Amino acid sequence: MAKELLIIGAGSGGLILSNTVARALSREIRRGEVTVTLLGDRDEYLYQPGLLYVPFDLMRPAELIRKVKELLVPCVTFMHDRATRIDPESRQVQTRSGRTLTYDYLVIATGSELDLEETPGLKEGAHWFYDLPGAIRLREALSRFQGGRVVVALGLPHKCPVAPLEFVFMLDEWARERGIREQMEIIYAFPLNRAHNIQTCADWAQSEFDKRGIQLETFFNLDSVDPVRKEVNSYEGTTLAYDLLVAVPAHKGDAVHADSGLAVQGNWVPTHRHTLKVGTYENIFAIGDATNMPTSKAGSVAHFESEVLAGNLINLLTGGGAPHQYDGKTFCFIEAGMHKATYLSFTYDQPPVPGPPSEAIHWFKQAYNRIHWMNLKGIV
Repeated sequence: MAKELLIIGAGSGGLILSNTVARALSREIRRGEVTVTLLGDRDEYLYQPGLLYVPFDLMRPAELIRKVKELLVPCVTFMHDRATRIDPESRQVQTRSGRTLTYDYLVIATGSELDLEETPGLKEGAHWFYDLPGAIRLREALSRFQGGRVVVALGLPHKCPVAPLEFVFMLDEWARERGIREQMEIIYAFPLNRAHNIQTCADWAQSEFDKRGIQLETFFNLDSVDPVRKEVNSYEGTTLAYDLLVAVPAHKGDAVHADSGLAVQGNWVPTHRHTLKVGTYENIFAIGDATNMPTSKAGSVAHFESEVLAGNLINLLTGGGAPHQYDGKTFCFIEAGMHKATYLSFTYDQPPVPGPPSEAIHWFKQAYNRIHWMNLKGIV
């Protein structure tokens, strides 16, 4: 009998993992000794970091999308269907179309999704750039914007924690290049007592805010939006009037986690921070945004976790052990405007220290945006 690897979720983590394992075990797959199956509820992949650029007309939506099958090596079996229930005892996964899939090893890479219902009035009164329709709608709003108060308000948790900072710095320079910055007030409303949950990043962001005239509103946890009065309210009792509200909606885990009895608070999957095992199960793993691990919900985390887990699964599928451990490695570019960027690099034990922004780092990020597709295929 062939050893069966089933991966749920065709995002960055699921694609990198599928391709890496299948490429390494191509001979075993051809001989019928191993199968690698990727189950995804979408047949198109969206490069989510590119959504940041859509509101400023710096990337076109078509540049961000590829067919999933085009991104997979030939020996991966792709099923376009949605997982509705995971049964760890029988080692089976049920799908929306009525399929029953079996596995020896299961990887949950279901990502995260916007919880637009959590904040009353948000859908009616706010813009966002965390999905493609929202980014396009925000692009249209910015094209008409001539000045006024812009409030950028964040819900927690959310993926790509530095993206809101990138947006506000790009907005500042976008307005300066169009000659309307003096007609604008920019307020960054954050749930904690600083501009970012990581202190070193918050310190750097605050210095940039001070130089650019961006106001920071702390202890602002999104409660509701009044689209008629054009006001956004916090749980702490603060009300901010706005002419343009850009929100970062809170995120939640996939429904299949709760429906399968695998979820913890926030609908995330309880995952060991080093082994990536789910709960007490020896043959179920989770990567990327789906986990409750103390890491950023960012593409680089899914990438580095996939590399570690791929090494272990290659061994397990061929009779070996699982010696590799994930150390919390994270790398994030940060656009500091339209023409300069910096980055964060850190692990569980090594905190990040943002360096001075430069044009070179900005162009490194732009280059990565173009070669990301090779990354998904496990080539770079």
